[in-house]
Amino acid sequence: MFSSRLSFDVPSNRLTAAIARLHDAGVVYDDLTESNPTRVGLAYPPRLLDALATSSALRYDPQALGTRGARQAVVTDLRRRGLASSSDRVVITASTSEAYSLLFKLLCDPGDEVLVPAPSYPLFEFLAALDCVTIRPFRIDYHGEWVCDLDGLRRATTPRTRAVVVVNPNNPTGSYVRRPELDAIAAHCTAHGLALIGDEVFAEYVLDVDPRRTCSVLSQRGPLTFSLGGLSKSLGLPQVKLGWMVVGGPDDLARKALERLDLICDSYLSVSTPVQEALPALLSQGAVVRSLIRERTTRNYHALRDLATACPSVTVLPAEGGWSAVLQVAAMQSEESLVLQLLEQDHVLVHPGYFFDFPREAFVIVSLLPAPEVFDRAIARVLARVEVAR
Repeated sequence: MFSSRLSFDVPSNRLTAAIARLHDAGVVYDDLTESNPTRVGLAYPPRLLDALATSSALRYDPQALGTRGARQAVVTDLRRRGLASSSDRVVITASTSEAYSLLFKLLCDPGDEVLVPAPSYPLFEFLAALDCVTIRPFRIDYHGEWVCDLDGLRRATTPRTRAVVVVNPNNPTGSYVRRPELDAIAAHCTAHGLALIGDEVFAEYVLDVDPRRTCSVLSQRGPLTFSLGGLSKSLGLPQVKLGWMVVGGPDDLARKALERLDLICDSYLSVSTPVQEALPALLSQGAVVRSLIRERTTRNYHALRDLATACPSVTVLPAEGGWSAVLQVAAMQSEESLVLQLLEQDHVLVHPGYFFDFPREAFVIVSLLPAPEVFDRAIARVLARVEVAR
């Protein structure tokens, strides 16, 4: 009766069962997987969302690719970041996830393939499956720094490949794609007629890298490119559903893509008028929230590195940007066993590396968003548990 695209193999595991038991028992734990900035005690400007009540939102005039004001607001915000585009190359979406779905519809027939980095966020597989697209990974390897396996990317390309995704900075490794790597990926895409998709939602959250070394897919001129962003990360407002994609590359390819996206988006008209009308004001006021998040993640990242110096069995892998950090720990037991001990005995929740498709053990991933007192307390327990396990 039901579509085969929904036949996900998502069995219950010991970690989700343990979380459910603690919830049922009313046990409180420190959550170092928290990725929702609205739940970590940040002092948002109290009138930040006033723009959603503008009277202009009472008039409904649907535009498939987004209202002119909203699209121009994205262009203005790009300019703040040193990037150039025009409003006729911007598509407003309800979220970054929806942007992926639109791009899969635009670029792929059922059974076609998209290359995505690994380790990376596991949502790609589900989003692709819902559009009958196959995900093929290419590795990002750590050799003192995170490096894209370009040869692996080339080997992963088949006649059915339609696009390459780069996540910049990557979630959870926090690594930015270096300019020579991006140039090589773009050249590969151009040679094989592939689109280049840049998930750049965390691009502004620099932790430990010279911002001048970071680059956007919009800097590439050879392939058809799509840069994705949204309010969930740029303003720390995941509940204010709005994202965008900026189309780059050769004019003829961009024009054909936008014509087709206009048809797709007109079939859904998913983005509400109030949030589009509010977008210029939201983006102009977003600097306060970005600063709060950047200060929090930077503070916690430095605290993590300082605390880990007293724990010889733990290496904090370099994070250049984003909201997460990766800890490499001694593989004396499985990641699942370690994470369960942390949750059940130390009341700290972390992500195991296998959740993000790390190729071997043992890695622990933590969010850098929690309040400092929670973060320091929880990290101290993580480090103590790792030392005991060793």
